[in-house]
Amino acid sequence: MPRLRFTSSSLDAFRRQLAGVDALPQLCLLGALAGLITGGLMVAFRQLMSLGAMAFLPGGSPEAFEQLPPLARSLLPLLAVGLIGLWMWRQPPTGRSIGVAHVIERLSYHQGRFPLRNWLTQWWVGLVSVLGGLSAGREGPAIHLGAAAASGVGERLKLPHNSLRVLAACGVAAGIAASFNTPIAGVIFAMEVVMMEYTITGFMPVILASSLSALVAQLVYGSEPAFPIPGLNLKSLMDIPWIVVSALLIGLLAGLFVRIGKLGPHLKVIPVWWRYLIVAASVGITAWWYPQVQGMGYDILGQTLTDQVAVDVLMAVVIGKLVLTAGTVAMGIPVSIIGPILVIGGAAGTLCGLLGMVLMPETASSPELYTMLGMAAMMGAVLQAPLAALMALLELTHNPNIIMPGMLSVVVAGLTARQLCRCQGFFITVAGQHLNQVQHSLQRALARVSVQAVMERNIKATYRRIRREEAKKLLEGEPIWIVILRSSDDKPTLALKGADLVKVLFDEELAAEEEIDLLDIPGQRLDVAAIPIRATLGEALNRLEEATLDALFVEASFGPPEQRIFGIITREAIENYYRYKS
Repeated sequence: MPRLRFTSSSLDAFRRQLAGVDALPQLCLLGALAGLITGGLMVAFRQLMSLGAMAFLPGGSPEAFEQLPPLARSLLPLLAVGLIGLWMWRQPPTGRSIGVAHVIERLSYHQGRFPLRNWLTQWWVGLVSVLGGLSAGREGPAIHLGAAAASGVGERLKLPHNSLRVLAACGVAAGIAASFNTPIAGVIFAMEVVMMEYTITGFMPVILASSLSALVAQLVYGSEPAFPIPGLNLKSLMDIPWIVVSALLIGLLAGLFVRIGKLGPHLKVIPVWWRYLIVAASVGITAWWYPQVQGMGYDILGQTLTDQVAVDVLMAVVIGKLVLTAGTVAMGIPVSIIGPILVIGGAAGTLCGLLGMVLMPETASSPELYTMLGMAAMMGAVLQAPLAALMALLELTHNPNIIMPGMLSVVVAGLTARQLCRCQGFFITVAGQHLNQVQHSLQRALARVSVQAVMERNIKATYRRIRREEAKKLLEGEPIWIVILRSSDDKPTLALKGADLVKVLFDEELAAEEEIDLLDIPGQRLDVAAIPIRATLGEALNRLEEATLDALFVEASFGPPEQRIFGIITREAIENYYRYKS
């Protein structure tokens, strides 16, 4: 029993430390735990994918659709969308949201708390979409599964909500790191695409999580990247103009991808089963002649980097995979797009490299260089994540010489998609995060801090009517606020300044009254409502706005009424905190 008390006391102290904005050691410990958990989950996901592939794909490879008979590989997407449709049909509308867009939405509006139902849906849709021959990747499931699992650990430990956001970011970075063996790109992706902010407190635990997750994956699968990368070098500076032109073309492809993905709301007029059938038919018909459009596409990307691939196959991958992947998302099947856009960009870059060799046979660099530049350019333009794309390029090639042309490609492609095509990042567009930027910045800043860090702890709780001696005893600790409980359900309704009760005790006109009614005496009283002790300042501000109040009482969900109240937090305290920290 003493050991149990010690453990509970230590956990309470750990929670209090996490409530502040500078809980770096505690967050790093959580980041390490999140990295190990996510790494294990990604190994489990890939193993399940391999087991599923052994059942019907030649060689047990989840990429071996080319070896299936044309009829089998064309009917496979019909089976996949049927299984996905049946699962989605049994879920409520809120349980159908998965993937990176879902992670961004939960971080923006729900403080990084993830429903279990959506997590289970991600397992099913992630596995079925890849094994069923749809144009889909494994990175979206990795991000969602990692973020939700890491956040779930914080939920089980009842940690403050501000730490759940960091845990979710750790899971995102760890998922990318385990999928590609690119820990730095995982960190940048988490901060640039999902969290959309850079802070020292956020970076360090995310770096730790990404590193440990990549370590777990390397222990199982080795240290090689997801596809073989040859040695690459820029042959001549005369290649630079053609690299810019190629990036411009890839930026237009990225804009087309995002615009197709944006059609989702307009396509909802079509019945859902018709939409699913259109997806199955489109993939099946294309796969009859070009099975390379199915699955993740890493096999065709590997062939592009190491062997000669027919031009018609490359064109089929660029056009077919682009339309099928973005169209599948628009039709309401939430598949992962990160792997496919890398393949699309790689194939488009290879075509540009082959054309460059025709136009400039003496000075053109190898098509393989353009393959890697195309991958980075497409990723950076579709996601509007230039740093993540550059870090992925560097980690995949282990070649610093590719950074300069890579920077040009990523910037030109990103500008083309953003300025010429008027496209934001794909996930922001699909998630519908059209937030007021000033308000969004305020919410992000307040979401980093728990109410425990700002609340006034020197309070006392009592009922409306108290005797004079009880009032004197109540004031012994010089409380700043006195919370007035309702006798009917023991819920606070008002908060009274402690100094006002002191004035009453020294008021000669009221000295003869033995009983004091705290609702009748003169003084400053604020209407109050409850806010959980794990909430963030952002949640507190939203609660104040919704209830049109100026103060909240911070409570736990256990214990007697007078002991469940931990503090008072006012609108003024929140505004002063934000103003001071800014």
